[in-house]
Amino acid sequence: MGLLLELQKRIPDGWFLRRLLPAALLVVVAVLGGGQLGWAHWSDLGLARTRIAGALRLGEGVTSDGAAVLVLLAAAACALALAVPFAAGAVGTLAAGAWPWWLTPLGRRLTDRRRRRWAPPDELARRAVRARAAGRETRAARLDALRARSTAVAPTGPTWSGDRLRATERHLRETTGADVAESWTGVLLTAPDAAREALTAARDGYDAACEALVWSAAFTLVGAWWWPSALAGALLGLASWRSLRASVETLCRTTEAVATFPPAAAP
Repeated sequence: MGLLLELQKRIPDGWFLRRLLPAALLVVVAVLGGGQLGWAHWSDLGLARTRIAGALRLGEGVTSDGAAVLVLLAAAACALALAVPFAAGAVGTLAAGAWPWWLTPLGRRLTDRRRRRWAPPDELARRAVRARAAGRETRAARLDALRARSTAVAPTGPTWSGDRLRATERHLRETTGADVAESWTGVLLTAPDAAREALTAARDGYDAACEALVWSAAFTLVGAWWWPSALAGALLGLASWRSLRASVETLCRTTEAVATFPPAAAP
């Protein structure tokens, strides 16, 4: 017990909450839902409890086989927690629009689709006015929401996040002459402490959103054996996608503020 308490003190909260805890939950859902219940008995938790108790023989104490099962489950959770940053890095790369060559055809189709659906904010505002005049309040509200998210420039990449990041890079290159993408490490090293903390927190929020998307995909995959997991994964994916957009906006605004405004002079 003392070893576990000491380990808990040394594990960073972000790593525990964002990686180890979701990994343990995923293993439990996969074993209980997919391995014990399945689609036929998806809500029979009593059946799962009976089978697990029989496997571990909890009434007679944990046997060697039961201990081996627990060790394997813990090892699986740790392996997932260690692997998710790599998967999240791939998700972050795709969200930023830097797609590999073998996904270029798909990226081109997505870009064309985004261009066909795009409309400038002024056009969306006019459509909202006409819809409101015709008494179509629901459509007007939807158009207002689209106008708030739309940009004055047509999409140039397969993802909104990539376009937003490229727009920030272009703006800073035009105003300051610096290439933020190439000099990100230098910006962190030369920025004041408060600015560095803000940049680090903004980037950490982006990474956390990418990791949440990875977990949503994993839970959705387990839904092939236990459908409630797919529902939970879909809801998590929707929330994670919205969080990703918000984190990209925060990262861009924070970067622009740090790079544009000079640090305050020391008193």
